[in-house]
Amino acid sequence: MGGFFGTALKEDCVFDLFYGTDYHSHLGTRRAGMVVYDQKNGFNRAIHNIENSPFRTKFTNDVQDMSGNMGIGCISDYDPQPLIVRSHHGTYAICCVGRINNSDELLDEIFGGSQSHFLEMSGGEVNKTELVAALINQRDNLVDGIRYAQDKINGSMSMLLLTPAGLYCARDKLGRTPILIGKKETGYCATFESFAYIKLGYTDCRELGPGEIDVITPDGCAVLAAPGTKMRICTFLWTYYGYPPSNYEGVNVEAMRYRCGEYMAERDPLSKEDIDAVAGVPDSGLAHAIGYANRKHVPYTRPFIKYTPTWPRSFMPTMQTKRNLIAKMKLIPVRELIENQRLLLIDDSIVRGTQLRETSDFLYESGAREVHVRPACPPIMFGCKYINFSRATSDMELIARRIIAQEEGSDVDRVILDDYANPDSSRYAAMVEKMREQMHFSSLRFNRLDDTVKATGLDADKLCTYCWNGRE
Repeated sequence: MGGFFGTALKEDCVFDLFYGTDYHSHLGTRRAGMVVYDQKNGFNRAIHNIENSPFRTKFTNDVQDMSGNMGIGCISDYDPQPLIVRSHHGTYAICCVGRINNSDELLDEIFGGSQSHFLEMSGGEVNKTELVAALINQRDNLVDGIRYAQDKINGSMSMLLLTPAGLYCARDKLGRTPILIGKKETGYCATFESFAYIKLGYTDCRELGPGEIDVITPDGCAVLAAPGTKMRICTFLWTYYGYPPSNYEGVNVEAMRYRCGEYMAERDPLSKEDIDAVAGVPDSGLAHAIGYANRKHVPYTRPFIKYTPTWPRSFMPTMQTKRNLIAKMKLIPVRELIENQRLLLIDDSIVRGTQLRETSDFLYESGAREVHVRPACPPIMFGCKYINFSRATSDMELIARRIIAQEEGSDVDRVILDDYANPDSSRYAAMVEKMREQMHFSSLRFNRLDDTVKATGLDADKLCTYCWNGRE
């Protein structure tokens, strides 16, 4: 995943840029960077590896030497960015959020049409942001170049481009990720997370539509390319990725999670006499659990506490074994709230199944009598093709697909997969029961896709639900 923040002010922008970018740290902990521009000194950039220390620690010294009235910053899981590019468009800085599935084909096409070259990173890959810039540079102006890049990319790509004339903001063609514009007396900002500008004195200005391209300057925000009519924003932004105070398409993350919990409670055959307490897996499972507990009239408790001062988010390290270790070590049990309790545990999702099984195991080891699990979204059946939802390189890393392969073999046609994704089918019920057995839960029920969609309050045809039902 990743997130970005950009600003264009009538005054120095470094303070806003520093804290606005830092407010995206929950979206990635591998690379971060900032670029500022002023008329006298041009572009000034800093990029750091933030795997072992937070954004602010790495950039505190850099901001002392930065000045300018416009800038962009980015938190990334993969490629170092922003990059500074010099081309026939002039010099500009660029950062991106998204995913490119056809990188090799695009590279071959660019190499075939010119004598271009790319800098190879230590892992042997080309920086995806550099590839996006190369596509943009295939056209005569930036707007046409951005449109061309988004047309050529299989996946999704939202971007910020910083030029001496202004800051270009381009939301990906189907709006899978958001870009929001904030305003205040001294200028404007563009951000992935809406809450990032609230404490910096900005108020809501507008949200870009799918495929829309705007430019912001200290004096205003102008639409350069109108939005398209088709949108597929990622539903998982609300379920998991988004920070609670953020809004996407006018829908608040925390409020959506409450509603998910309420809908799960309404369908769950367990009554308040069957469970003693409801708990959420920190952090994204908490609001779901509170919504469930309130609707079910069951006490909400915190039987384990997430130790956050030194442990990064568990999905960030490159090695799966390290992610599992961190997930286990950062959750500290409160035995007084666990012993002899019938607990109902809510997490945002089940992907591979490793972490939640270990969480339930240590609840049993700490004295829990029963552990009932209620993921806040349906079983994940397909690896995301659009926003790097997880590091899974194969659908077979998903526990749902492994169980299906055990039952049906490795070559399963789409009709059968659709049946497994149907919460009213016998195949679905058998898959969930196998999952429950393997993960040692007392019971297991997933939130339904129709309830997940209903919790957003948006039309289903505006939402991407690919990871659950394979529908693009």
